[in-house]
Amino acid sequence: MASSKEYLDFILEQLSGLSGVAHRAMMGEFIIYLRGKIIGGIYDDRLLIKNTEAARRMMPDAPLETPYEGAKPMLLADNVDNRVFLRGVFEAVYAELPEPKKKTGAPGKGEKNG
Repeated sequence: MASSKEYLDFILEQLSGLSGVAHRAMMGEFIIYLRGKIIGGIYDDRLLIKNTEAARRMMPDAPLETPYEGAKPMLLADNVDNRVFLRGVFEAVYAELPEPKKKTGAPGKGEKNG
């Protein structure tokens, strides 16, 4: 089951006020970014957060859920109605994650490595 645009809009509204929130549609689901770092995603109309120490500390009773077959388990954010809490979780996870790696593209036509 794909996630609904309405649920995405609800989560984005809950996160409004945080600078740098973005999303990308992927195979009927949505990846959620904060200032370039993947924090979680919306899968089957569930907000799942990366399983980090900060997320576990803030959501100690959150069950681990698999977003799709073969994926790493993530924490189910069940307190999505509390926008202050949700923003805090996103900020805490963001602070814990490493900076995204810079993409290095393959040389274009006519270019050589080295």
